Amino acid sequence: MRPRQEEIIKNLHVKNEISPEEEAREIIDFMKGYLKDHLFLKSLVLGISGGQDSSLLGKLAQMAVDELNEEQGTGNYAFHALNLPYGEQQDAQDALDAVEFINPTSVRKINIKASVDASIDALHEAGYEINDFVKGNEKARERMKAQYAVAATMDGLVLGTDHGAEAITGFYTKHGDGACDLAPLVGLNKRQGKAILKYLGAPRHLYEKVPTADLESDRPMLSDEEALGVTYDAIDDFLEGREVSDEDYETIITWYEKTEHKRVLPYNRYHKPTD
Repeated sequence: MRPRQEEIIKNLHVKNEISPEEEAREIIDFMKGYLKDHLFLKSLVLGISGGQDSSLLGKLAQMAVDELNEEQGTGNYAFHALNLPYGEQQDAQDALDAVEFINPTSVRKINIKASVDASIDALHEAGYEINDFVKGNEKARERMKAQYAVAATMDGLVLGTDHGAEAITGFYTKHGDGACDLAPLVGLNKRQGKAILKYLGAPRHLYEKVPTADLESDRPMLSDEEALGVTYDAIDDFLEGREVSDEDYETIITWYEKTEHKRVLPYNRYHKPTD
């Protein structure tokens, strides 16, 4: 294993192998423990897109609140699943299938199109030409804004789906899907998340679905791997300490270094990039 690779694996807490059963139990207990330690919290909130990550975390979150309610003999805790499309979601059936698999306490649809379009119009009026990529980030931030509004209303906290294979490339929107109160999937890579979903009995098409952020209107359903220029298999091999090609290694390292600012708190006078 190359020294830089070893350093990154340590920073992202990724294991070279997992037991899906034990990992699922650890994540559920982590969420339960946080709720029990913060008695003013009564719910968990997450946007459900129909992709692997939100399907996995949504299921584990529902299992956590179900166990808490059973243990305490109450119905105090809830998981709020939110469908947050921009207009019509192309893979809407996958989102419906994920909700059916999760069986959440509550599920609501919040269409973010009007809010995003109003924001873009306001920027245009101010003289800023917003390209499709930046508009995609606006969609991600509007989704997170909606989740925080629901969490504040329901005495809850917002879950985030960030994991090792996403963190290493910074493939998320800063203050968008990268913002959350709790990130239970940290330490997993993509294939490990897939293994846990399979263990939990998820429909096969949810964990074998081609990952896509689907933020760009000009390139709908663009796969993550096409956007990144490297496969998740290569990223997962890297994170598990395996050998990868020189080309994949350089691509991964370049993304990691380019997106370092996303993985740290805002820089200030006492915390600089060279610290």
